[in-house]
Parts: sequence; structure tokens; C-alpha cells
Amino acid sequence: MDTVIINRVDETRWQALDDGRIVGHGDVAQRPDGRLFVSIDVWRDEAFGRLAAAILADLPAPLHTLVGEADPGLKSRWEQAGFAAARREHEYVLPTDPRETGLDPSRTPAGVRILPGTEADEGLLRSLHQAVREEAEAGAGWRTMPAEVLPRPNGPMPLDPSRFTVAVRDGAYVGLVRVAPVPRRARIGLVAVRAGEQRRGIGRALLAHALGSLHRAGTDSAWAEVDESNTAAITLFEGIGACRTGGNVELVRR
Repeated sequence: MDTVIINRVDETRWQALDDGRIVGHGDVAQRPDGRLFVSIDVWRDEAFGRLAAAILADLPAPLHTLVGEADPGLKSRWEQAGFAAARREHEYVLPTDPRETGLDPSRTPAGVRILPGTEADEGLLRSLHQAVREEAEAGAGWRTMPAEVLPRPNGPMPLDPSRFTVAVRDGAYVGLVRVAPVPRRARIGLVAVRAGEQRRGIGRALLAHALGSLHRAGTDSAWAEVDESNTAAITLFEGIGACRTGGNVELVRR
């Protein structure tokens, strides 16, 4: 007999209880773009369906979740709850040592200057960031882009210039890379070049400077997530020695 009961603990967490013992919990978190991501962790199989039903009853659609590509069982459970695969992303580890990447920070495309975000004009940096998002919306679609460039429900996303490296041509800001400092392994959150400036080596130049700076600071690798449809980014990363280490499936219930 199924004796599992569900309690909502607070605005973001649910618990599954069996005779007073916790046998699972569910959580919800809001991403910077406003999307709601849910997760469930259980120690009793029957608790998953109960938690999923309670979360779906309490929260508005659409709801999202991420599942590792190596966990088809969890993916199947979410699909039974009405979720469907929406996108897939690959995870990569990138070396930072120029001897491994083959990148030379001293070499940049003709007429292009690379500078740290702390030396950039914040207004021009914000305009570039906005232009990148608009080009993504007009092209592959903003849902294929990292959370850093997705539209936010409550206005523009605060920018921390110290996390950016910027490419400038003739005074115009034409590309950027964003690095999130994480202990032991930094995250490459975004590499973007304006549509009219692509295929000129600017992305490689940006990564050369960003990864080179990490290497000099003692960080030997960085990681990144890339939508599987972003063939340009995949080619760029794999061309500098990045190794694919796994991936995630994003599922959504509308």
C-alpha cells in the first residue's frame, strides 16, 4: 500500500513523507530569464510520481527540468509526468594552456583589438550584449543561447565588466566572451561575435585572451555548455582541444 504523502515546505520545496520519514523532495528555482526549473530526488520510486503531481498542481506552466544524458531512467520518469525534450546541450572541458589550445593571444585579426571588460565602455558593452541577444532571436532562436543572453522579465541583466573580454574594431564593439570564475574550473558562459563580423577569427582571438588569462592565474581548465545545434561553437571549441564530457537534455511541460 502506498503510504507516501506530500507536504509543501515553502515556496520552493516539497517533501515526500512515509510514516514521518522523508523519502524524497522536489525543488523549483527561477532562472535569470524567468523560466522555472524543477528537480526531484527520491529514495522511494513511488514518491517521484507523487512529487511531480504536486509540483505540477502548484506551479504554472511552462515548467522545465534538466536531465543528464547518461540517465535515461530519470528522463523517462519526467516524460511520464508530461514533459518532453526541448533541447540538448553538450558539456565540454577546455584546456587553458596555449601549448594545448594552439591559441596565441598575441595574434589577432587585422584591425581588431582585444581588451578586458574592465577597460571597456560599459554603455558600449551593454549595447553589444543587447545586439547579441537580438541577433540570436532573429536567427537560431534565443532558447538555444545561454542564460546570460536570454531576455529577463524584470528588465536588463546586470553586467559585471570584470567577467568579460571584448573585441573592438574601428571603435565598434564586435564580440565578447564571458567567463564566470568558479573554484578550480572557470565556466565559459558565452562566446559571441556580431553577425557581420563572424568567420574572421574573432572568436578564437577572444578565447585566446580569456583562456590565456585563466592559465596565467593558475586555472588549468574551463568548462562550457553548448546547444547541440550550435555547430559553429562546437567546431570552435573542438578545434582548440576541448573534450566532450557529457551533456544534458532540457525537458519542458507546457
